[in-house]
Amino acid sequence: MERIYLDHGATTPLDPRVLEAMIPFLKEDFGNPSSLHFFGREVKKQLEEAREKVAGILGAEPEEIIFTSGGTEADNLALGGVVRALREKGKHIITTAVEHHAVLDTCTALKKEGFDITILPVDCYGMVEPQHVKEAIREDTLLVSVIYGNNEVGTVQPLEEIGQITREKGVLLHTDAVQTVGNLPLEVEKLQVDLLALSAHKFYGPKGAGILYCRQGIEIDRMLYGGGQERGRRAGTENVPGIIGMARAMEIAVEEKEENTRRMEKLRDKLIEGLLSMEDVYLNGHPTRRLAGNVNASFEYIEGEALLLSLDYKGIAASSGSACSSGSMEPSHVLLAMGIPEQTAHGSVRFTLGRHTTEEEIDYVLEVVPEAVQKLRDMSSIYQGKGEGK
Repeated sequence: MERIYLDHGATTPLDPRVLEAMIPFLKEDFGNPSSLHFFGREVKKQLEEAREKVAGILGAEPEEIIFTSGGTEADNLALGGVVRALREKGKHIITTAVEHHAVLDTCTALKKEGFDITILPVDCYGMVEPQHVKEAIREDTLLVSVIYGNNEVGTVQPLEEIGQITREKGVLLHTDAVQTVGNLPLEVEKLQVDLLALSAHKFYGPKGAGILYCRQGIEIDRMLYGGGQERGRRAGTENVPGIIGMARAMEIAVEEKEENTRRMEKLRDKLIEGLLSMEDVYLNGHPTRRLAGNVNASFEYIEGEALLLSLDYKGIAASSGSACSSGSMEPSHVLLAMGIPEQTAHGSVRFTLGRHTTEEEIDYVLEVVPEAVQKLRDMSSIYQGKGEGK
């Protein structure tokens, strides 16, 4: 059976070139970078070169790069670490209703510590209005957190405009940019962000490695204790193979960004056009300001989970939203925040394309999906009775 992977928003396969860069650090270059002897010094040198490579891509300084275990830790450290360090100056945090749970759940935890959280609404495309950010900022506002490219619906937020506002107001801006490497510009000064989170396995790097860019001069409380690694901001022996692989994966993603983005946009638009030609199917997220590989669609009168199982039987892997909450039977908080009815939200599926997705695969998906949807609708009493009473 043909197997087609359209869940790159959840994770991506490790690029062979990345594995090649990692292998020496899984074998002969095994030293602890904190050790003073030859083995440690050699690895420490390579670790710092990886830091410089990442910093160069972001337009940052090497000392502004904190290596983490992934995007979730980076988000947690950015929000929790910064506001706890600055709590004497204020208690107010602003975020949006469409953030990843790594941000929203951190805000929930901080609320229990006495911080005041403002969650901004979004429009029907999942876009936050910069003016709403401006209006929400108070004298005691410490931090604004706005996702760059939404992991569920692909909407790209007006981050530069929001960054201009936060800079003028003297408020810190954090962004979860996990979905954007190889998709969108990442220069931190252009974006005017103070904190930015990334995760290697979203851009063909290894799992277990992430990045938090933290602008120089920002106070941040550590979350992990036990050592002085990462300039005292993140204790624990560094995941050297993961970091080396992550830096290489980031380098490749940026080098090949233009070609891959152009190709994925073409395939994405073909998939959108084909899905929207079906009856009672709607695109979720902004029609043009969206990530190159993201297609999130709602199929009326069916359950998204049932459609996913039908597609899986046909060899197609997709998802119902964020991989981090896929075990939940609750409708997507992102879709509900966009004003999508709960029943429609339950019928949503996310297809996320990657650099190896082919046009033949998209053709196959467009052949299978209508058949699967119709079979499920034929079993739906809601669909059978949709014309009644008119």
